Amino acid sequence: SVLSLCSLHHVWGIEIFTKSEVEAVNGTSVKLTCTFSSTEPVSLQTASVIWDFRSITILYYQEVPYPIEEGLFNGHVQWSGDIKRKDASITLNNVRPAFNGTYFCQVTNPPDVHANIGETVLRVVDKVTLSEISLLGAIVGGSCVVILVFLGVFVAVRMYKKRNKENDIEMRVEEYRNKQPTVW
Repeated sequence: SVLSLCSLHHVWGIEIFTKSEVEAVNGTSVKLTCTFSSTEPVSLQTASVIWDFRSITILYYQEVPYPIEEGLFNGHVQWSGDIKRKDASITLNNVRPAFNGTYFCQVTNPPDVHANIGETVLRVVDKVTLSEISLLGAIVGGSCVVILVFLGVFVAVRMYKKRNKENDIEMRVEEYRNKQPTVW
């Protein structure tokens, strides 16, 4: 029967979990997180990890990490994972704009070999320079000074008008008293 055949069929699988996008400042280090779940116990001897970037394997792991030792990523890729804890993460050190792009994490843990591929897009941004921060501070500070000056002028004008109005009222009261005939 079809039903009994389906119940005997066991599907092996690994699920990969990555952040969809990561941002790093040019010249800093960034961790590309890749964790996984497996239906099998994790074995240090048979579990393996491959990290790819633009069809280039930048790190291979099986018992020990084998980072790429040539080209763009030479000296920049570091194993940060712990296979026993189902962590296959790497760290990219001293990132450069050329590192912008999509990274792929693949994990196998035989007999679990069928898995989705984790993808993380890395965006390397330039760090803000001191002159840009100074310019921003000057703009904000200057704006605050201008606002305070306008506020001071506004308050001074209102006080001047109020004082003149009070003086005007006092003068009229005095004039009124002077015009009244005095009775002796």
